Amino acid sequence: MTAVADFLVSGSPHLAANAVNGGQAHWRQLLAIDPLGKLAKLSGSFALGLTMPDGSNWLAVDRFGIETICYCIVDGKLWFAARADAFANQKEIDPQAIFDYLYFHCIPSPRTIYKGVYRLPPGHCAQFKNGQLTVKRFWQPDFAPPAIAESFEGLKNDFKQRLQDSVARQLDGTTPACFLSGGTDSSTIAGMIREVTGQAAHSYSIGFQAAGYDEMEYARLAAKHFKTVHHEYYVTPDDLVRSIPAVAAAYDQPFGNSSALPAYYCAKVAAKNGVTRMLAGDGGDELFGGNSRYAKQKLFGWYQHLPATFRRHLLEPAFDNQLANRLPLISKASSYIEQARTPMPERLQMYNLLLRLGPEQVLTPDFLAQVDQAAPLRHQQQVWNQSPEANDLNRSLAFDWRYTLAESDLPKVRVSSALAGMNVGYPLLDQAMLDFSLKLPDRHKLKGTQLRWFFKEALRGFLPDQILTKKKQGFGLPFGVWLMRHNGLMGLARESLGQLGGRNIVQPLFIKDLFEKHLSQHPGYYGEMVWILMMLEQWLKNKNISSA
Repeated sequence: MTAVADFLVSGSPHLAANAVNGGQAHWRQLLAIDPLGKLAKLSGSFALGLTMPDGSNWLAVDRFGIETICYCIVDGKLWFAARADAFANQKEIDPQAIFDYLYFHCIPSPRTIYKGVYRLPPGHCAQFKNGQLTVKRFWQPDFAPPAIAESFEGLKNDFKQRLQDSVARQLDGTTPACFLSGGTDSSTIAGMIREVTGQAAHSYSIGFQAAGYDEMEYARLAAKHFKTVHHEYYVTPDDLVRSIPAVAAAYDQPFGNSSALPAYYCAKVAAKNGVTRMLAGDGGDELFGGNSRYAKQKLFGWYQHLPATFRRHLLEPAFDNQLANRLPLISKASSYIEQARTPMPERLQMYNLLLRLGPEQVLTPDFLAQVDQAAPLRHQQQVWNQSPEANDLNRSLAFDWRYTLAESDLPKVRVSSALAGMNVGYPLLDQAMLDFSLKLPDRHKLKGTQLRWFFKEALRGFLPDQILTKKKQGFGLPFGVWLMRHNGLMGLARESLGQLGGRNIVQPLFIKDLFEKHLSQHPGYYGEMVWILMMLEQWLKNKNISSA
């Protein structure tokens, strides 16, 4: 447990001109005057815990949450550490956090799995003074394209230079290496390493022997194109059985992103080869408009431009009836209208796994009585409202910086890689790339329904055309498919969910139906729920938590 008098700083913080390398005295001097202003100018990845000369404390974390800092208040003192499980006397499980985990497949900050322990949200700071804690946001994205549009060639040259500089800043002089899924982002990083260093990148790829999940052909294409020193590993169901307990226990709270296992094996192979730092492509979709839901939400937005009277008195009554729902084409139109008239961000949860299955069907009445089922949506609404001046596209990007990056994808890579002994850098989240994204016109991020148009056009000729046109997939795990074929994996899943069923959280009847009725009908869909519940139990079990 880290005491209030201690000093914590992690990551690679830097200011516009000078690196921040000093100890506690240096940081005290930096934050002595206008601390919010100084933190707003600080970039890079960092988590900071600092005691000031007057006995007060400052905590801060970078704007994407690449690093983390957690805290609690005990007997009028502030305690802080990098992990939520570092506080020995704060081990009471929060039922609301478990509900949030089942809803989000992670536990979004500021809540953690432990009552009284909080994680500072990205881009936030906290001051503890005279027994009072004040949490503030020190950075707010300003989506402000220049009044005079810059030419495509000018933007392209600026972008490519920033990209090279960002990759260069993330390399540390050791073996230049990267994750390589074969997607746009990881392929770009692999190619830019050669541009920056003049050396071939060491690329690491994960494959799966499962139809529709393996992207190795694209990784090989990128590796050949950029002449990388390429390494491959095919993850197997046996690997999952061996590693699921260790990966679950590596996190400081339950974590349900199944790509954590492939990320772990990718980093593990690299570590065995002597690599100590890898570059990852996370952030490209969220900064430059690459997720398919952005185009989908744009289509829903068009509905709002129809006259209100036409929508309410003609379209909606015509399609909102049982007959319409039984006719395939009309049913699709009815679904479109239903989603289009649901406001953001609530619309994003219309296919939420827990909500679709029904919390009352999944969870016990005793457990549900302890939680607020509306809390996750309120949390999302608060995050959505933090960018009131932005349009829907840019609000969606900022929303994903919080939920997709800070709460899910970055912890996935950071913790799984650390378990393998690997350090990770994120060039696409470099300050220079963020600044470029903020000034990029909306039409360059999403041109019609073309995702991340500018990013791809700027790299046309640099990246192979097959990679520019491929669908996004990443290291998606074929867990549900394997579960139906592999006795060892099924045994681990049944044992885990059986133990979870004794904790009075999930209804034993739901678990029984999950295995005996639902899983064989839709392995991918229901396999995700098995995974989420299994990782919850594995975490509780490995942390020696007897009840929750």
